Amino acid sequence: MTGRQTTWRVLSTAGAVTGYGCLAGFLWLIGTQVYRWFREDEWTRISIADGLRSALEHLHLSADGTGRLERLSRWLDAPVDWLGLHKVIEVVPASLALFAAAVFGNFVFVYGSDRLRGSRRTG
Repeated sequence: MTGRQTTWRVLSTAGAVTGYGCLAGFLWLIGTQVYRWFREDEWTRISIADGLRSALEHLHLSADGTGRLERLSRWLDAPVDWLGLHKVIEVVPASLALFAAAVFGNFVFVYGSDRLRGSRRTG
């Protein structure tokens, strides 16, 4: 196996893990929202910012920390710069972002697999 084939194999594997992992996350998130909608008759809106906040809460970050994740957590709560980006991640649903990441990961997986098969035929 050449270095180029190894690179395509790694990219293809990373694309598959990302694509199918994000697809599973997308289906879980939509399923959770539909369940809550059926149970409580109210759609639960979950934005990208809500997902990031939830992920950062699970990391148990300290409020007075100076690391990147602590700064991200503070920025999500009270942005002082990049206000347009903050507005975008507050508005865009997390399910849409997960679906887009799943499509992109699947594209990388298929493209890498095709390139790997092509390099086997020619080399």
